[in-house]
Amino acid sequence: MKISELIDDFKIWTTNEEADLLKKLGSPVKLASLTETEQFRVQAMIRKSLVTKIGQTDPSIVANEKYK
Repeated sequence: MKISELIDDFKIWTTNEEADLLKKLGSPVKLASLTETEQFRVQAMIRKSLVTKIGQTDPSIVANEKYK
């Protein structure tokens, strides 16, 4: 039996705050425009691959297509 047969759906676990923030990040947003708490959550979401960071200086962030 293959693993893919056992797991029919794979989702990355998110908190309620992260889910609300993902809704807010439907279009590109400057990282500096977010509050400090939101920036901290976004950094964790980048590591989870829920959000993509665009650029090095004054970066923008946007939610990944499959998690919208």
